[in-house]
Amino acid sequence: MIKRYKPTKDNTITDAFGETLTTRGTGSNMGLSDIIEVFSIYGQVSSSVGFSTEESRILIEFDLEEIQSDITNGIVDENAKFFLRLFNAEHGKTLPRNYNLEVQSISGSWQEGLGLDMEDYTDLTYGYGSSWVNSSGSTSWVTEGGDFYGAPISTSDLFEVGTEDLEIDVTAHVTEWLNGRDNHGLAIKLPSSLSSQTRSFYTKMFFARGSQFFHKRPVLEARWNSQVKDQRVSFFASSSLAPASDNLNTIYLYNYHRGALADIPAVGQGEIYVDLYDALGGDALTQCIDTPATGGWVSTGIYSASVCLETTGSELYDVWWSGSTQYHTGTIEVESATALSTPPTSDLVISVTNDQGTYRTNQTSRFYFYIREKNWSPNIYLKASSTPKTKVFDNLMFKISKVITDEVIFDYDTTNLSTTLSYDSNGNYFDLDISMLEPNYVYEIELALFNVMTKSYQVLPFKHRFRVVNNEY
Repeated sequence: MIKRYKPTKDNTITDAFGETLTTRGTGSNMGLSDIIEVFSIYGQVSSSVGFSTEESRILIEFDLEEIQSDITNGIVDENAKFFLRLFNAEHGKTLPRNYNLEVQSISGSWQEGLGLDMEDYTDLTYGYGSSWVNSSGSTSWVTEGGDFYGAPISTSDLFEVGTEDLEIDVTAHVTEWLNGRDNHGLAIKLPSSLSSQTRSFYTKMFFARGSQFFHKRPVLEARWNSQVKDQRVSFFASSSLAPASDNLNTIYLYNYHRGALADIPAVGQGEIYVDLYDALGGDALTQCIDTPATGGWVSTGIYSASVCLETTGSELYDVWWSGSTQYHTGTIEVESATALSTPPTSDLVISVTNDQGTYRTNQTSRFYFYIREKNWSPNIYLKASSTPKTKVFDNLMFKISKVITDEVIFDYDTTNLSTTLSYDSNGNYFDLDISMLEPNYVYEIELALFNVMTKSYQVLPFKHRFRVVNNEY
């Protein structure tokens, strides 16, 4: 899953010369500019001590209390990774190539300021705002150019062309804040090994938090694998064709009371037990590991248990109980592992089963996908189902783009698996915080499935569009 956080302030500070090349902009502030900028310039001015060096750095800060609250409330996983993302701003000036940027935690408080001028540096702090010299209008940095903790230091990937966006893992910095270090944000700058060179890196620009372009504003992005595998819909009997670990089936119990998930009072966050039956009223079947299977608490109102069973039957009943009380009886369709003479090939038909068409920015929505094989035609013998069974997949990922600009908002995340779909009896699904999308635009979902033959993800022939609205009447 993905959760984005917006910055509370950002600024560019510099000791660069103004247009006249006589006065440095060390007292200037650019806190209200819609651009933030990193550069170094060598040799614009010469003197008896040699050629000049000039530098620009970015300061940016995020709301740690919001992050901490989301972790405490289970909205964000405590093991999530955090990535700082800045988006390239095209410009007509010289663009550096083949360089890295580094990120350090700022060690003291600073003010954003009200300045705009990024050319002549005429917007001075005048008692408010940060600059190269001051962290606030009346308080100086201990060291000009900003005060930073020595560790951790995060280094970006190489900007080969120069137009790349910045995406850098800052989990170590966020962890320090969560562990008690004061949060004063991050500084983005050239490493001293580059800024001290007798060459220029001029100039790399990113969009600031005040940009009119919603999806170009800086974000701190939390990513984690939130996949849930409720294998009630893909329950396999124990087989010698499968590894021992794959003979386990994890099934879930969802306890709803008055429309909300609630813990079972007598169970709480303790153990719950599951017996399997091939006929209600008969004897519990002997499972591969323990009979009954021991389950446990997952989150509020949700319990799970892993079961394993050797059976040739096609249907089972799962009974959840604790003490002398039975809490739920469910039904499971059993599948059997099979070996094939040739690899399977199939086309898939996919649809969104709970499509709302429009979604509001103040909600988190779940998208369910019904998947079946193309040209599937069931034969009906004794019993027909009004709801055909959906196929589910472990390695299915989503991607979201903004239609009008073809801009990728969330790409397939094959590293942290934050875009991996979960599944239950209703099909594959993912949850999306709609507030991360700009309102009054149409977005498109695409899916990619891991191909075990090619060992790569392949995009499926499926696209689904939905609209995000905000107080639209």
